[in-house]
Parts: sequence; C-alpha cells; structure tokens
Amino acid sequence: MTEPTHDEAHGGALGERLNWLRAAVLGANDGIVSTAGLVVGVAGATDDRSALLTAGLAGLLAGSMSMAAGEYVSVSTQRDSEKAALAQEKRELREQPEAELEELTELLERRGLSRDVAQEAAVQLTERDALKAHARVELGIDPDRLTNPWHAAWASFLAFTAGALLPLLAMVLPPAAWRVTVTVVSVLAALALTGWSSARLGAAAPGRAMLRNVAGGALAMAVTYAAGSLLDVAGA
Repeated sequence: MTEPTHDEAHGGALGERLNWLRAAVLGANDGIVSTAGLVVGVAGATDDRSALLTAGLAGLLAGSMSMAAGEYVSVSTQRDSEKAALAQEKRELREQPEAELEELTELLERRGLSRDVAQEAAVQLTERDALKAHARVELGIDPDRLTNPWHAAWASFLAFTAGALLPLLAMVLPPAAWRVTVTVVSVLAALALTGWSSARLGAAAPGRAMLRNVAGGALAMAVTYAAGSLLDVAGA
C-alpha cells in the first residue's frame, strides 16, 4: 500500500501565492475601471470609432506602463532593504555569534517554546544555517526567495492590460447605438467578478466587496460620461 502524499502549500509559499493572485486581481480591476472611465468619457463626447480606439489604446498603454514602472520601483526598494538587512545580520553573526545565538533563543521562546527547547532549537538551526535561521525567525525573510522586481513589473503590466482590454473591446466592437450599454454592462459584471475574487482570496465575505467594486466603477463611468457629454455640448 502506498503512503498518502500531502502536497498542499504551507506558510510562506501559500502566502506568496495568494499575494501574487491578489495583486493580479487588483491590477486587472484597475485596468477595467480606468480604461472604462476613459472610453466612456470619450463616448460621451463623440461616437467616432477611431477616436474611441485611440483613447482606449493610449489609456491601456499608459496605465500598464505606469503600473509596471511603479511596481518595479516599489519592489526594487523592498529587495534592496531585504539585502541590506541580510548583510547586517551576516555581519552580526560573524562578529557576535554568542549574542546572536541568545537572540535567536529568545525569539523562539516568544513563540511559545520553553527555554531549554528554544535553546536546543536555536543551536541546531545555527549549526544548519545560521543566516537563514535568523533571516526567517528575526527578519521574516527567506534568503532563497527574495522579491523579484521584474516579476512584479511584468505581472502588473499583464494584469492591467488584461483588465483594460475588456472595456476597450466592448466599446469599439458593437454598433454605435449599443457601445455604451455593452461597455457598462460588461464592466459592471467584470467588477463584480474581481470583487468576488479579491474577497475570496482574502477569506472575506464577497457581498460587500462586490458592491464596493460595482458602485465605484459605475460612479467613475457616470462622472466621465457626464464630463464628455458636457464637453460635446460646449463644442470643445
């Protein structure tokens, strides 16, 4: 009889996966709302397909590049901070090994271990890999899995682009008389889905998140459409 296997992700791996999924959902949500607001606003001023397509593509590219650049800078800063913390920890381990061993013991005690067990665990962890032990217990960092700014940038770029494509295509593909209606319905349905997804990833009740998402998107489109219509009336 073969022994059962258990491949469920735990700890940092699961948390990291959920963070990436949540970031992807939120990036797609931003792409939906910002591009929908843009194309609906332009539709309030004109029904020219070329103008709508140009505005939508410009918004998609500008938004996705902005998201990617912002994520790259943010995660690069985080990675630099992680590297600096690891370098400092490595120096302290080299210069004050006894003090660092005592510090690790106390940290393990605070997690509920008895003094003797914590001291034995600290000794074993230090003998196995002192830097990794301190990084994980003291700093909450896995030295083997530092954040990658390029991964974050590409993920944000793709998520925003995927979200932005929905309102763009919904606006330029249908006949002129149906463009705004199709876009609004499609966007609100997509926002309900992203609200549900983000709530489920955070283990929260989905109803309130869906309502917030849909209300926010509806308000954004209403405001931009009104602004576009006023500009059209004013002949701008």
